[in-house]
Amino acid sequence: MTLPRLVVDLRRLRANIRELQRRSAPAEVMMIVKCDAYGHGLERVVTAAAAEGVRWFGAFDSATAVRARAAAGPDARVFAWVTMTRSEIAAAVRAGVTLGVGDADYLERIVEVNQRRPQPVHLKIDTGLHRSGIRPEQWTEVVRRAAELEAAGAIRVEGIWSHIAEVSDRDDDLARAAFRDAVQRAEALGLTPTVRHLAASAAGAARSEFRFDLVRFGAFAYGIRSVGAPPPDDIALASTLLAPVIRVDAEAVTIGIGSLDGLPSTLAGCFEVGTAAGARRVLRIGPTESVVRPWPRAAIGEEVAVWGPGARGELDATSLAELIGTVGEELLVRLSPLITREYRAGRRPGAG
Repeated sequence: MTLPRLVVDLRRLRANIRELQRRSAPAEVMMIVKCDAYGHGLERVVTAAAAEGVRWFGAFDSATAVRARAAAGPDARVFAWVTMTRSEIAAAVRAGVTLGVGDADYLERIVEVNQRRPQPVHLKIDTGLHRSGIRPEQWTEVVRRAAELEAAGAIRVEGIWSHIAEVSDRDDDLARAAFRDAVQRAEALGLTPTVRHLAASAAGAARSEFRFDLVRFGAFAYGIRSVGAPPPDDIALASTLLAPVIRVDAEAVTIGIGSLDGLPSTLAGCFEVGTAAGARRVLRIGPTESVVRPWPRAAIGEEVAVWGPGARGELDATSLAELIGTVGEELLVRLSPLITREYRAGRRPGAG
Protein backbone atom coordinates (compact mmCIF):
# COMPACT_ATOMS: atom_id res chain seq x y z
CA MET A 1 0.00 0.00 0.00
CA THR A 2 1.56 3.30 -1.13
CA LEU A 3 -1.26 5.79 -0.45
CA PRO A 4 -3.17 6.80 2.69
CA ARG A 5 -6.68 5.43 3.14
CA LEU A 6 -9.67 5.97 5.39
CA VAL A 7 -11.18 2.67 6.49
CA VAL A 8 -14.84 3.05 7.47
CA ASP A 9 -16.23 0.40 9.79
CA LEU A 10 -19.87 0.14 8.72
CA ARG A 11 -20.62 -2.24 11.58
CA ARG A 12 -19.48 0.41 14.06
CA LEU A 13 -21.41 3.13 12.24
CA ARG A 14 -24.61 1.11 12.38
CA ALA A 15 -24.05 0.33 16.06
CA ASN A 16 -23.68 4.06 16.75
CA ILE A 17 -26.93 4.75 14.92
CA ARG A 18 -28.79 2.07 16.88
CA GLU A 19 -27.55 3.54 20.16
CA LEU A 20 -28.63 7.04 19.16
CA GLN A 21 -32.04 5.72 18.12
CA ARG A 22 -32.38 4.04 21.51
CA ARG A 23 -31.44 7.23 23.35
CA SER A 24 -33.74 9.43 21.26
CA ALA A 25 -36.92 7.35 21.23
CA PRO A 26 -39.70 8.18 20.75
CA ALA A 27 -38.15 11.05 18.77
CA GLU A 28 -36.76 10.07 15.38
CA VAL A 29 -33.15 10.39 14.30
CA MET A 30 -32.08 12.65 11.45
CA MET A 31 -28.71 11.48 10.11
CA ILE A 32 -26.64 14.48 9.03
CA VAL A 33 -24.62 13.73 5.91
CA LYS A 34 -23.13 17.15 5.10
CA CYS A 35 -19.61 17.35 3.64
CA ASP A 36 -19.83 13.90 2.02
CA ALA A 37 -21.08 12.39 5.28
CA TYR A 38 -18.27 13.97 7.31
CA GLY A 39 -15.75 12.62 4.82
CA HIS A 40 -16.95 9.02 5.16
CA GLY A 41 -18.66 8.78 1.75
CA LEU A 42 -22.30 9.82 1.45
CA GLU A 43 -23.77 6.95 -0.52
CA ARG A 44 -22.39 4.18 1.70
CA VAL A 45 -23.33 6.04 4.88
CA VAL A 46 -26.88 6.76 3.73
CA THR A 47 -27.37 3.15 2.68
CA ALA A 48 -26.12 1.88 6.06
CA ALA A 49 -28.30 4.33 8.00
CA ALA A 50 -31.38 3.50 5.94
CA ALA A 51 -30.80 -0.20 6.71
CA GLU A 52 -31.09 0.73 10.41
CA GLY A 53 -34.46 2.38 9.83
CA VAL A 54 -33.33 6.01 9.59
CA ARG A 55 -35.97 7.93 7.62
CA TRP A 56 -34.58 11.47 7.84
CA PHE A 57 -31.31 12.75 6.36
CA GLY A 58 -29.91 16.24 6.78
CA ALA A 59 -27.96 17.41 3.76
CA PHE A 60 -27.16 21.14 4.22
CA ASP A 61 -26.93 22.08 0.50
CA SER A 62 -28.87 21.21 -2.66
CA ALA A 63 -26.21 19.05 -4.34
CA THR A 64 -25.73 16.90 -1.25
CA ALA A 65 -29.49 16.67 -0.76
CA VAL A 66 -30.02 15.36 -4.28
CA ARG A 67 -27.28 12.76 -3.77
CA ALA A 68 -28.81 11.73 -0.43
CA ARG A 69 -32.23 11.38 -2.03
CA ALA A 70 -30.85 9.07 -4.72
CA ALA A 71 -29.06 6.92 -2.13
CA ALA A 72 -31.89 6.82 0.42
CA GLY A 73 -34.73 6.04 -1.96
CA PRO A 74 -38.21 7.53 -2.37
CA ASP A 75 -39.50 6.64 1.11
CA ALA A 76 -36.84 8.63 2.99
CA ARG A 77 -37.05 12.32 3.89
CA VAL A 78 -34.18 14.65 3.04
CA PHE A 79 -33.83 18.06 4.71
CA ALA A 80 -31.57 20.85 3.38
CA TRP A 81 -31.24 24.10 5.30
CA VAL A 82 -28.70 26.37 3.63
CA THR A 83 -30.16 29.32 1.71
CA MET A 84 -30.02 28.36 -1.98
CA THR A 85 -30.00 30.04 -5.38
CA ARG A 86 -33.01 29.62 -7.65
CA SER A 87 -31.35 26.87 -9.68
CA GLU A 88 -30.43 25.02 -6.49
CA ILE A 89 -33.97 25.38 -5.17
CA ALA A 90 -35.33 23.96 -8.42
CA ALA A 91 -33.04 20.93 -8.21
CA ALA A 92 -34.00 20.31 -4.58
CA VAL A 93 -37.72 20.65 -5.30
CA ARG A 94 -37.49 18.21 -8.21
CA ALA A 95 -35.79 15.70 -5.91
CA GLY A 96 -38.49 16.03 -3.25
CA VAL A 97 -36.25 17.70 -0.67
CA THR A 98 -37.72 19.48 2.35
CA LEU A 99 -36.27 22.99 2.70
CA GLY A 100 -35.30 24.78 5.90
CA VAL A 101 -36.28 28.47 5.74
CA GLY A 102 -34.48 31.04 7.86
CA ASP A 103 -35.61 34.34 6.34
CA ALA A 104 -38.63 35.90 4.64
CA ASP A 105 -36.93 36.55 1.29
CA TYR A 106 -35.91 32.92 0.96
CA LEU A 107 -39.49 31.82 1.56
CA GLU A 108 -40.65 34.05 -1.31
CA ARG A 109 -37.89 32.74 -3.58
CA ILE A 110 -38.98 29.16 -2.96
CA VAL A 111 -42.55 30.05 -3.91
CA GLU A 112 -41.39 31.79 -7.08
CA VAL A 113 -39.38 28.75 -8.19
CA ASN A 114 -41.79 26.03 -7.18
CA GLN A 115 -44.70 25.59 -9.57
CA ARG A 116 -45.58 22.07 -8.51
CA ARG A 117 -47.37 20.63 -5.51
CA PRO A 118 -47.08 22.43 -2.14
CA GLN A 119 -43.40 22.52 -1.15
CA PRO A 120 -42.71 21.19 2.38
CA VAL A 121 -40.72 23.67 4.45
CA HIS A 122 -39.47 23.95 8.02
CA LEU A 123 -39.40 27.50 9.39
CA LYS A 124 -36.34 28.32 11.48
CA ILE A 125 -36.58 30.61 14.51
CA ASP A 126 -33.38 32.21 15.76
CA THR A 127 -33.23 31.20 19.41
CA GLY A 128 -30.06 33.13 20.20
CA LEU A 129 -27.24 31.39 18.34
CA HIS A 130 -27.45 33.91 15.45
CA ARG A 131 -26.26 31.29 12.98
CA SER A 132 -29.30 32.01 10.83
CA GLY A 133 -33.02 32.02 11.35
CA ILE A 134 -35.97 34.36 11.57
CA ARG A 135 -35.50 36.94 14.29
CA PRO A 136 -38.05 36.73 17.15
CA GLU A 137 -39.33 40.25 16.42
CA GLN A 138 -40.02 39.21 12.79
CA TRP A 139 -41.46 35.79 13.60
CA THR A 140 -45.15 36.78 13.72
CA GLU A 141 -44.97 38.58 10.36
CA VAL A 142 -43.20 35.69 8.62
CA VAL A 143 -45.52 33.09 10.14
CA ARG A 144 -48.56 35.04 8.94
CA ARG A 145 -47.11 35.14 5.43
CA ALA A 146 -46.32 31.42 5.58
CA ALA A 147 -49.91 30.72 6.63
CA GLU A 148 -51.17 32.72 3.61
CA LEU A 149 -48.90 30.79 1.26
CA GLU A 150 -49.96 27.49 2.79
CA ALA A 151 -53.63 28.38 2.35
CA ALA A 152 -52.90 29.21 -1.30
CA GLY A 153 -51.33 25.77 -1.81
CA ALA A 154 -47.79 27.06 -2.48
CA ILE A 155 -46.10 25.56 0.58
CA ARG A 156 -46.77 23.22 3.47
CA VAL A 157 -45.26 24.28 6.79
CA GLU A 158 -44.39 20.82 7.99
CA GLY A 159 -41.92 21.78 10.72
CA ILE A 160 -40.34 24.39 12.97
CA TRP A 161 -36.71 24.12 13.96
CA SER A 162 -33.62 25.87 15.29
CA HIS A 163 -29.98 25.47 16.31
CA ILE A 164 -28.66 25.84 19.86
CA ALA A 165 -25.14 26.63 21.02
CA GLU A 166 -24.66 23.58 23.31
CA VAL A 167 -22.19 25.63 25.35
CA SER A 168 -23.99 25.92 28.68
CA ASP A 169 -27.16 24.45 30.13
CA ARG A 170 -28.43 27.93 31.01
CA ASP A 171 -28.08 29.27 27.46
CA ASP A 172 -29.59 26.12 26.01
CA ASP A 173 -32.54 26.30 28.42
CA LEU A 174 -33.20 29.89 27.34
CA ALA A 175 -33.05 28.80 23.69
CA ARG A 176 -35.48 25.97 24.38
CA ALA A 177 -37.94 28.38 26.00
CA ALA A 178 -37.68 30.69 22.99
CA PHE A 179 -38.26 27.75 20.67
CA ARG A 180 -41.36 26.57 22.51
CA ASP A 181 -42.74 30.12 22.46
CA ALA A 182 -42.17 30.32 18.69
CA VAL A 183 -44.01 27.03 18.12
CA GLN A 184 -46.94 28.18 20.25
CA ARG A 185 -47.17 31.50 18.38
CA ALA A 186 -47.10 29.70 15.04
CA GLU A 187 -49.89 27.39 16.11
CA ALA A 188 -51.93 30.32 17.38
CA LEU A 189 -51.61 31.90 13.92
CA GLY A 190 -53.00 28.80 12.24
CA LEU A 191 -49.98 26.67 11.38
CA THR A 192 -49.98 22.99 12.31
CA PRO A 193 -46.33 21.84 12.26
CA THR A 194 -45.91 18.13 12.89
CA VAL A 195 -42.10 18.07 13.12
CA ARG A 196 -40.22 20.10 15.73
CA HIS A 197 -36.46 19.79 15.99
CA LEU A 198 -34.01 21.75 18.11
CA ALA A 199 -31.25 19.42 19.32
CA ALA A 200 -28.13 18.21 17.56
CA SER A 201 -25.68 15.58 18.82
CA ALA A 202 -24.74 16.68 22.34
CA ALA A 203 -28.12 17.89 23.59
CA GLY A 204 -29.92 15.14 21.71
CA ALA A 205 -27.89 12.44 23.42
CA ALA A 206 -27.94 13.90 26.92
CA ARG A 207 -31.15 15.90 27.47
CA SER A 208 -34.54 14.37 26.73
CA GLU A 209 -36.40 17.68 26.99
CA PHE A 210 -34.61 18.93 23.87
CA ARG A 211 -35.57 16.05 21.59
CA PHE A 212 -39.11 17.01 20.58
CA ASP A 213 -40.02 15.03 17.41
CA LEU A 214 -36.64 14.74 15.71
CA VAL A 215 -32.96 14.90 16.69
CA ARG A 216 -30.27 15.91 14.20
CA PHE A 217 -27.27 13.63 14.80
CA GLY A 218 -24.13 14.54 12.94
CA ALA A 219 -20.79 14.08 14.65
CA PHE A 220 -21.97 11.55 17.25
CA ALA A 221 -23.28 9.17 14.58
CA TYR A 222 -19.75 8.87 13.24
CA GLY A 223 -18.28 8.52 16.73
CA ILE A 224 -16.86 12.06 16.82
CA ARG A 225 -17.22 13.34 20.36
CA SER A 226 -17.74 16.93 21.43
CA VAL A 227 -14.70 19.01 22.38
CA GLY A 228 -13.97 18.89 26.10
CA ALA A 229 -16.40 16.06 26.76
CA PRO A 230 -16.07 12.28 27.13
CA PRO A 231 -17.62 10.21 24.35
CA PRO A 232 -21.17 8.99 25.01
CA ASP A 233 -21.41 5.42 26.23
CA ASP A 234 -21.50 2.85 23.42
CA ILE A 235 -20.47 5.40 20.77
CA ALA A 236 -17.11 4.95 19.04
CA LEU A 237 -15.22 6.37 16.07
CA ALA A 238 -16.32 4.64 12.88
CA SER A 239 -13.19 5.32 10.83
CA THR A 240 -9.45 4.73 10.94
CA LEU A 241 -6.99 6.85 8.96
CA LEU A 242 -4.03 4.77 7.81
CA ALA A 243 -0.82 5.98 6.19
CA PRO A 244 1.95 3.86 4.59
CA VAL A 245 5.65 3.89 5.47
CA ILE A 246 7.49 5.09 2.37
CA ARG A 247 11.08 5.52 3.70
CA VAL A 248 13.05 4.15 6.60
CA ASP A 249 16.42 5.25 7.96
CA ALA A 250 18.20 5.26 11.30
CA GLU A 251 16.95 8.70 12.29
CA ALA A 252 13.33 8.68 11.17
CA VAL A 253 10.51 6.93 9.38
CA THR A 254 8.66 8.80 6.63
CA ILE A 255 4.97 8.12 6.07
CA GLY A 256 2.95 9.00 2.99
CA ILE A 257 0.50 11.56 4.27
CA GLY A 258 0.76 15.33 4.64
CA SER A 259 -1.02 18.64 4.76
CA LEU A 260 -2.28 18.37 1.17
CA ASP A 261 -4.06 15.18 2.23
CA GLY A 262 -5.80 17.12 5.00
CA LEU A 263 -3.49 16.43 7.96
CA PRO A 264 -2.98 19.86 9.61
CA SER A 265 0.69 20.87 9.65
CA THR A 266 0.15 22.46 13.08
CA LEU A 267 -0.15 18.96 14.56
CA ALA A 268 3.58 18.34 14.04
CA GLY A 269 5.27 17.53 17.35
CA CYS A 270 1.91 17.29 19.14
CA PHE A 271 0.73 13.72 18.67
CA GLU A 272 1.73 10.12 18.06
CA VAL A 273 0.68 7.65 15.42
CA GLY A 274 0.04 3.98 16.14
CA THR A 275 2.68 1.55 14.85
CA ALA A 276 3.38 -2.15 15.22
CA ALA A 277 5.88 -1.22 17.95
CA GLY A 278 3.58 1.20 19.77
CA ALA A 279 3.03 4.93 19.63
CA ARG A 280 5.59 7.11 17.83
CA ARG A 281 5.63 10.90 17.75
CA VAL A 282 5.13 12.79 14.49
CA LEU A 283 8.04 15.22 14.14
CA ARG A 284 7.24 17.07 10.92
CA ILE A 285 4.29 17.32 8.55
CA GLY A 286 5.06 18.34 4.98
CA PRO A 287 2.76 18.73 1.98
CA THR A 288 2.71 15.04 1.04
CA GLU A 289 4.93 13.30 3.62
CA SER A 290 5.39 13.30 7.40
CA VAL A 291 8.37 12.32 9.50
CA VAL A 292 7.92 10.05 12.52
CA ARG A 293 10.32 8.83 15.22
CA PRO A 294 11.71 5.43 14.15
CA TRP A 295 10.87 2.03 15.61
CA PRO A 296 12.54 -1.37 15.35
CA ARG A 297 11.94 -3.32 12.16
CA ALA A 298 9.89 -0.58 10.49
CA ALA A 299 9.33 -1.61 6.88
CA ILE A 300 8.35 0.15 3.69
CA GLY A 301 4.70 -0.57 2.97
CA GLU A 302 3.80 -1.04 6.63
CA GLU A 303 0.83 1.09 7.70
CA VAL A 304 0.50 3.32 10.74
CA ALA A 305 -2.78 4.56 12.20
CA VAL A 306 -3.12 8.33 12.40
CA TRP A 307 -6.40 8.05 14.31
CA GLY A 308 -9.10 5.51 14.99
CA PRO A 309 -9.40 2.06 16.52
CA GLY A 310 -6.28 0.91 14.67
CA ALA A 311 -4.19 3.48 16.55
CA ARG A 312 -3.61 1.00 19.43
CA GLY A 313 -4.97 3.33 22.03
CA GLU A 314 -8.21 4.36 20.33
CA LEU A 315 -6.89 7.83 19.46
CA ASP A 316 -9.89 9.79 18.21
CA ALA A 317 -10.17 12.73 15.84
CA THR A 318 -11.42 15.08 18.55
CA SER A 319 -8.35 14.43 20.71
CA LEU A 320 -6.19 15.55 17.80
CA ALA A 321 -8.43 18.52 17.07
CA GLU A 322 -8.23 19.71 20.67
CA LEU A 323 -4.46 19.95 20.34
CA ILE A 324 -4.82 22.69 17.74
CA GLY A 325 -7.97 24.39 18.98
CA THR A 326 -10.53 22.99 16.57
CA VAL A 327 -13.20 20.26 16.49
CA GLY A 328 -12.99 16.62 15.50
CA GLU A 329 -15.29 16.88 12.53
CA GLU A 330 -12.96 19.42 10.89
CA LEU A 331 -10.20 16.82 10.63
CA LEU A 332 -12.54 14.42 8.87
CA VAL A 333 -14.21 16.84 6.49
CA ARG A 334 -10.89 18.34 5.39
CA LEU A 335 -9.48 14.96 4.30
CA SER A 336 -8.71 15.02 0.59
CA PRO A 337 -11.31 13.29 -1.60
CA LEU A 338 -8.32 11.63 -3.29
CA ILE A 339 -7.75 9.53 -0.17
CA THR A 340 -9.27 6.12 -0.78
CA ARG A 341 -12.31 5.28 1.33
CA GLU A 342 -12.60 1.58 2.12
CA TYR A 343 -15.58 -0.05 3.80
CA ARG A 344 -15.60 -2.96 6.19
CA ALA A 345 -18.42 -4.66 8.00
CA GLY A 346 -16.38 -7.05 10.12
CA ARG A 347 -13.09 -6.98 12.02
CA ARG A 348 -11.72 -3.56 12.81
CA PRO A 349 -8.64 -2.35 10.86
CA GLY A 350 -5.40 -2.60 12.79
CA ALA A 351 -6.82 -4.98 15.39
CA GLY A 352 -4.76 -7.90 16.56
